[in-house]
Amino acid sequence: MTGSDSAIVLTFAGYLVMVLVVGAVAWRRTRDLRDYILGGRRLGRWVTALSAQASDMSGWLLMGLPGYAYAAGLEALWLLAGLLIGTYANWRLTALRLRVATERYGDSLTLPDYLERRFEDRSGVLRLLSAVFILVFFTFYTSSGLVAGGRLFEAVFGLDYVWAVTAGGATVVAYTFFGGFLAVSWTDLVQGILMFLALVVVAVVACLALGGLDGVTDGMRTVNPALLDPLTNAAGDSLGLVAIASLLGWGLGYFGQPHILARFMAASSPERITDSRRIAMTWVTVALTCGMLVGLTGPGLLPEPLVGPDAEKIFMVLASLLLHPVVAGVCLAGILAAVMSTADSQLLVASSAVSEDLYKGLFRRSAGPRELLWIGRLAVIVIALVAFALAANPDRKVLDLVAYAWAGFGAAFGPVILMSLYREGMSRAGAIAGVVTGGVTVIVWKQLEGGIFDLYEIVPGVIFSAAAVIMGDFLSGRRAR
Repeated sequence: MTGSDSAIVLTFAGYLVMVLVVGAVAWRRTRDLRDYILGGRRLGRWVTALSAQASDMSGWLLMGLPGYAYAAGLEALWLLAGLLIGTYANWRLTALRLRVATERYGDSLTLPDYLERRFEDRSGVLRLLSAVFILVFFTFYTSSGLVAGGRLFEAVFGLDYVWAVTAGGATVVAYTFFGGFLAVSWTDLVQGILMFLALVVVAVVACLALGGLDGVTDGMRTVNPALLDPLTNAAGDSLGLVAIASLLGWGLGYFGQPHILARFMAASSPERITDSRRIAMTWVTVALTCGMLVGLTGPGLLPEPLVGPDAEKIFMVLASLLLHPVVAGVCLAGILAAVMSTADSQLLVASSAVSEDLYKGLFRRSAGPRELLWIGRLAVIVIALVAFALAANPDRKVLDLVAYAWAGFGAAFGPVILMSLYREGMSRAGAIAGVVTGGVTVIVWKQLEGGIFDLYEIVPGVIFSAAAVIMGDFLSGRRAR
């Protein structure tokens, strides 16, 4: 191992130690399930904002998005636009109302808990269905983080892929198991800052290495002129309405992501939401732009192209190529930060579905706070093991796994959550119909291909889910206001 490699490894290892220390500190402040799931609803404006965005973006921000931009060029602008619009709409339309509503309806700790109380569902059906969809889609979502972490540990430590996934996953599980929501949120604050700085540094240095934005476009034009046309794909074929709608459709997913909505629910007060929104939008606009820019500089800087899943290593390759080893180590730690900030949140929400929504809600209503706390911790381990099995295939792409889980949550919960906040007379039947229709549409649509079925499954999922809510209200005799 060279001196440069040693510096990268030592910097990276230092970051790992830091997040484990945070988990140990948070362990001492986690007394019951309310602390473990929502941190006692005491997140400040900065932690709320950066924790929401860091848990949103995950490893795909530093791997999936740059890799997509590297391979597809300016086609990625449509994805960028969809994400920015969706992020703003979620903060503007959902954050404040959900924070108030979840406290009003029995201090609800989870989305299934909120939905059950909001619609007075004494049968437990709505809670059960919601928890099942959360477990299914979060298992895929968590596996995407393990894939990203595996590729990172593989590159930094030279580990075999399976061992690399194991090492990355074990780190995330450790501090999530011990510290719960406080550990997750505190580390998300640090990770959000680190991700932001890493993206800005690599994007700026890469642009300067090419002589500015003109050099970036020249590099893309030399490799493949089609990369410069946002209306065509890399092969030069017209995108068409289905492709553009699919990319913009990513923005529809925000309203139903439990790990993001949990940050809104945990804000210390509704008054903090406006400040958090401004911080979050600044962060996400700069981070997404820089992530895309990193990918666009790749064609002009790499002597040999990255193909297939290796395209998602473009950020790592450029950081190692262009930066001092210590700075490169910090930037690579930024990828781990991105992976951890989402994987830990996903594990936590999935464990809450097991402990609060399934174990307590359906099987043992008399369970005490400490018992539920340990059920939640054990669930973290079990869910991580299932996600590991999915992540063990080195040919899986981070963006593909994220896209499927994102669509599942966006369709199953997005319309139901949003309409529950704005339609006072919305019915229990409408909520159940919306959750089931949205989730099942995504699962079925994903298996089909060709023509209209090439449309990203979140788009029909959200449309059908919203229609099912309205139809359920109509059939139940309710007229929502």
